[in-house]
Amino acid sequence: MGSVEAQGWAAELESVFARVAGRFARADLRWRMRDYLRGLLAPVARKNGWQLAEYAGHRTPDGFQRLLNSSVWDADDVRDDVRDYVAEKLGIGGVLITDDTGFMKKGSTSAGVGRQYTGTSGKIDNCQIGVFAAYATDHGRALVDRELYLPKSWTADRERCRAAKIPEERGFATKGELAKAIVTRCLAAGLPAQWVTADEAYGQEWKLRRLLEELGVGYVVAVPKSQQVKSLAGMWRIDELIAQAPEDAWQRLSCGDGAKGPRVYDWASARLPAISFFDGDEPTHHRWVLARRSLTRPEEIAYYFAYAPTTCMVADLVKVAGTRWAIEECFQAAKNECGLDEYEVRRYIGWYRHVTLSMLAHAFLAGLAAEEAKGAAETTPPAHSSASPWQRSADSWNTSCPTTDRTASLEITH
Repeated sequence: MGSVEAQGWAAELESVFARVAGRFARADLRWRMRDYLRGLLAPVARKNGWQLAEYAGHRTPDGFQRLLNSSVWDADDVRDDVRDYVAEKLGIGGVLITDDTGFMKKGSTSAGVGRQYTGTSGKIDNCQIGVFAAYATDHGRALVDRELYLPKSWTADRERCRAAKIPEERGFATKGELAKAIVTRCLAAGLPAQWVTADEAYGQEWKLRRLLEELGVGYVVAVPKSQQVKSLAGMWRIDELIAQAPEDAWQRLSCGDGAKGPRVYDWASARLPAISFFDGDEPTHHRWVLARRSLTRPEEIAYYFAYAPTTCMVADLVKVAGTRWAIEECFQAAKNECGLDEYEVRRYIGWYRHVTLSMLAHAFLAGLAAEEAKGAAETTPPAHSSASPWQRSADSWNTSCPTTDRTASLEITH
C-alpha cells in the first residue's frame, strides 16, 4: 500500500469513527470502540477477545468484554449509521437481499444456540443463526441489518432467556418474519432500494411479497417447485406450469458475472396481467413466474415469483435474480476479513453489538472499494462495444400459458 493510499484509507476510517462517535456517550467508550474496530480490520489470525486486545495494546480483553456486554450504548443506533453509510457509498437504485447465516458454537448458553439446520455447514449443527439484509448496487455490496433467530426451545423457556439477557418482550418469530421486519425497517428508513430478492426460504413468505407490492417495490424471489399458481384452468404447481413451456420459450441470458465469468442459464418466463391496488388506477406493475435452467444439468430448474414495473423485461428480472449471490459474498468477506463469526460473547446484547461493529468494519471496506471503482471508471475511456445485454428485449412466455383462454389471467396464490 502506497503512502497516498494509506492516507486515504486512514482518512476514510476517521470519517467512519466520526459518524458513529455520538452513539458512545463517554470518551473511553469511543476509544475502546475505535480499538475494537481497528482490530476487526487488522490482519489478526483469530479475532477473538485476547488477540484483539493484544493487537490494541491492552493487557487483557476485559475492556472489550465490557464494550460488548455491559457498557451503555445502543447497537441499533450504530446499525442505522451502517445502513446510511452504505447507502451513501453504494448509491441509489440497488437491490435489498435477505438471507441467513450460521455461527457454529459449543455449549448451550449462548443466546439462541441450538441444534438446527444451517446452510453454512449444509447440515444440522449446534449453532446460532442470524437473519441479515445486504444492499447491492453496481458499485458494491454490504450488510445493512441483522436479527438473531431464537428457536422455540429458547422463547418457551423464559428463565433461560433471562440468563442470556434476552428482553422479556422478545418472543418467537420465524426467520421469514424477521426478514419481513428487516425489509420494512430498511425501506421505512429510506434505503434507496428498487428491488428485493431472496432465496426460496424467504421467497415463499407471501406476507413479505404482499408488503413489497403494497409499497410498490419490485421483487424477484425464489420459490419451491411446489408453489401454487392459479389459472382459469385450475391450480398449477409452478414446476408443472413451467413444464408446459415450449422449448423456444427458453432464452439464454447471463444473470451477472461470477468468479469464473458470466453466469449463463436458460430462462423461461410468463408475464401475468398488470395489476393496480386501487380501482381506476392505471396498472403500474406485472407479476411474473420465472424459471432458471442449468445448461449442463437441464433437470436442475429453479423457480421464481417476480413483481416488476410494466416497463421491465425478462433480462431485468434475470439481473435482479442474479444479485442474490451478493449476500453470500458479504457473509464470506465479513467472516474472513472482519471477524463476523469470531466473537466470544454469550449474551443477547453481546451478539448484536459484535455483529453490528463487524458490519461497520465490512461497510468501511465496501465503501473503500466503491470509491476506488468509481475513480477507475472516471479515468477509463468509454468502450465502443455493443449495447449491454440487459438492454435487449425479450418476449415473455404469455401466449403459451396452459389456460382454457390463452389471454386468461394467472394468479400467484398466497
